[in-house]
Amino acid sequence: MIRNEKGKMKKEKVSARGFTLIETMVAVTILTVAVVAPMTLTTKSLASAYYARDQIAAFHLAQEAIEAVRSVRDGNILQNAFGTQTDLLDGIPSVTGDPFTVDTRDNSMELCGAVCPLLKTNGDLYGYGMGSDWVATRFTRSVRATFVTGEDEVRVSVTIAWRSGVFQERTFTISENLYRWVEDGSGV
Repeated sequence: MIRNEKGKMKKEKVSARGFTLIETMVAVTILTVAVVAPMTLTTKSLASAYYARDQIAAFHLAQEAIEAVRSVRDGNILQNAFGTQTDLLDGIPSVTGDPFTVDTRDNSMELCGAVCPLLKTNGDLYGYGMGSDWVATRFTRSVRATFVTGEDEVRVSVTIAWRSGVFQERTFTISENLYRWVEDGSGV
């Protein structure tokens, strides 16, 4: 404060030449929120897109295995039609619920044992191929077949499991019933 000519106290005007510490912290906080919010949204969007991609792949891999089992059954129907008595379920490794693999490149099927192996890919196809151009994927396909009622109906269930991220394991299962709709050489 300064005294004027008459001796009265007068306030001196101080010009504001910068931001105070509080103003600076408020500005930094607003800037941080403005940057972090879209980045969080982008991260969640990417995670959702990867999950959707994997779920679509899992669905197609499961449907592919069911179609392969159906193809084996239908091939046996053709054998019967051509006069060779064949059990319609011949070539399916187990109809008692034991897990097995299906390589859809040639419809080969093998029992898994305790754990089914990872599917491999060569960039175009999925299967259990060997060679340097076949690399393991994160998908495991486990196929099970069980009789539903009697021996005329078989439920084929395919479970695809994969790891999404470090800890999260995802699974997808579809089932379909196949029927013995023609007489075959099974004696049933």
